[in-house]
Amino acid sequence: MAVLELVVNADRPLRFTDIHALTRQPRGTLHRHLSHLVDEGLLFQRADLAYEPGLRLLSFAHRAWSRNDLRRIARPHLDRLHAETGETVHLGVLRNTEIIYLDKVESRQTVRMESQIGRVSPAYCTGLGKAALSVLPPARLDDRLARIVYYPFTANTHRSRGALVADLDRIRGRGYAIDAEEHEVEIRCVAAPVATGDEAGESRGIVGGISVTGPAYRVTIGQLEAWSGLVRDAANAISHDAAVGLCPVSMPDR
Repeated sequence: MAVLELVVNADRPLRFTDIHALTRQPRGTLHRHLSHLVDEGLLFQRADLAYEPGLRLLSFAHRAWSRNDLRRIARPHLDRLHAETGETVHLGVLRNTEIIYLDKVESRQTVRMESQIGRVSPAYCTGLGKAALSVLPPARLDDRLARIVYYPFTANTHRSRGALVADLDRIRGRGYAIDAEEHEVEIRCVAAPVATGDEAGESRGIVGGISVTGPAYRVTIGQLEAWSGLVRDAANAISHDAAVGLCPVSMPDR
């Protein structure tokens, strides 16, 4: 899995020497891992001997997405929120210190977001991520915070644990998060947490969020705050529907 994830997440196809340098696995062991992954169609070896993701992963991704209960539960609420705001609406789930985009309703405007379903973004500088982190129990939140590396994507990105913790306190107090161009320049969003279980983040529960996102020239901070009630209501409705079991949900945050 470590080798597969390394190749899939790489910005370019990797050769054996690249993978060996990054994993430090014994050469014989690494050869066997790569051979098995290629044989199973999970990786593909190109003519230049570099490795890239295999097409079998598309089948896995499609099945995981199409059968996901949270996405099915959330979709009517996402559609309603999109109709109310006219901007792009996202659904994401927390995985370790990252947010995975699970669904998206595209804006009706001509300028749209480049986000994609399945994309992974840092939790500490995205509205979805901060909303999800804000509802984690203290022990689980401390574990996540200890693993975050604060890379400055923009001038507004949090650069320390203290700055993030202060922001999370504000988010808990008002029930929604604002991403004021913290991850991408000229992109803003308002997000609210989605959580189920007796205690947010416990096994058999889910932790994630929904957001309304738009370009900064079109979406002011004031507009995001005006939409915050709609976003909170939609997030609470999704949390309720998932918790009461409209569909069995099993998406533990790991």
